Amino acid sequence: MTWNQPFVEFAGKAVLVTGAGASAGIGAATAAAFAACGARVAVHYGAGEARAREVRDNILAAGGEAETIGADLTQEGAGEQLVSDTAALFGGLDILINNAGGPLKRRPFAEHAGEDYRQVTALNLDAVAATCRAAFPYLKESPGAAIVNTSSVAARFGGGPGAVVYTMTKAAVTSLTRGLAREWAAHGIRVNCVAPGYFDTELHRRITPPEIRDALMANVPLGRMAQPDECAGAYLFLASNALASYVTGHSLEVNGGWMMP
Repeated sequence: MTWNQPFVEFAGKAVLVTGAGASAGIGAATAAAFAACGARVAVHYGAGEARAREVRDNILAAGGEAETIGADLTQEGAGEQLVSDTAALFGGLDILINNAGGPLKRRPFAEHAGEDYRQVTALNLDAVAATCRAAFPYLKESPGAAIVNTSSVAARFGGGPGAVVYTMTKAAVTSLTRGLAREWAAHGIRVNCVAPGYFDTELHRRITPPEIRDALMANVPLGRMAQPDECAGAYLFLASNALASYVTGHSLEVNGGWMMP
């Protein structure tokens, strides 16, 4: 073990990071972190190709390797196609980071139905299952393969106002992660998830009113919102076979002490 170079193992690895197209987001920060460690990174975006290209260009300017791939993960078959396109681009897939997701909008549960309901469940749960399933043939051929899904602190306390459906899907992602960890361990694939707390991202700036933000922050012992870069290390750790080879089925809480295991 070379402790002063913990992530050298990522050099040349093919990594897909979904939901990495927003420059002020956890996905973009995570994509940049893997690229800085020498990985070849697919920067997925659902909309806003120009912003995804900015994320890619920043990675390239820093000496990393990245490509953008678009896919609307609320649509059936999009997750499978995304994985296929990534594997074709890089000649395989070693690490899958399922980061795409969000409540899309805050809405009381009694009013959350129809197409809005379908889009939230499709993006946050169905697409995660689809990309995992599609990645399986590639990952089982890759030494030290890993999946890191994204859950949420909301999965543990029920979520903020208007986010019940989002919370439900994130709890399901945690359960999916544990189930796959058990089923795919025999194939050498570790499956974990990161559960972020309240991060200063474009999504929260758009959908979370200041009064809700302040109420949420009152429960955080560290007393502040986190920046996206502060979550990237959790994904690196869980994907690392050097540092986390005996960690699978785990949900790593990154929430400033908001909810403690």
